[in-house]
Amino acid sequence: MTAALTDIAFTRMDGAGATLADFGGKVLLIVNVASKCGLTPQYEGLQALYAARRQDGFEVLAFPANDFNGQEPGTDAEIIDFCISTYDVEFPVLSKIAVTGSARHSLYAALTQTEPVAVGEGPMRARLESYGVKTTPPPEISWNFEKFLIDRNGQVVGRFAPDVPADDPRLVASIEEALAAPSPS
Repeated sequence: MTAALTDIAFTRMDGAGATLADFGGKVLLIVNVASKCGLTPQYEGLQALYAARRQDGFEVLAFPANDFNGQEPGTDAEIIDFCISTYDVEFPVLSKIAVTGSARHSLYAALTQTEPVAVGEGPMRARLESYGVKTTPPPEISWNFEKFLIDRNGQVVGRFAPDVPADDPRLVASIEEALAAPSPS
């Protein structure tokens, strides 16, 4: 894994510190999530994908963020309770962070710098703007449920727009390709 990306610290829901290095050798899908968003039902697809592929070395890491229209207002405890009770989420849901603006977590600064363009970029921003919602300019995160795919070596190998669901053939093919690659020695 690249040192800069894997050394960035974040916090687990239980308050323990972590880095991406803790998930070394796995294929990671990093997603900024929110509980009160029109895309929140994507939790179901993310859980199904995780359940189907976790034994292959796949991990979903969910980072709750309240950056878009206050759609993740809860505390960490409320968020994890919602995820488990509503969607039976088993993958790691980390402590809430900011993914845009001056308070943006350094992990998201590194991710957006490394992979500035999302597959499927455009329609979601246009739809939001048609509703009068001001969007962030690229390469910023455009909305909740944007996804970054990290290979077993810690390299960002894909970025997917918020409205690209977990079962989208483009995302599935990228995950399969990353899982098929050899593990680091």
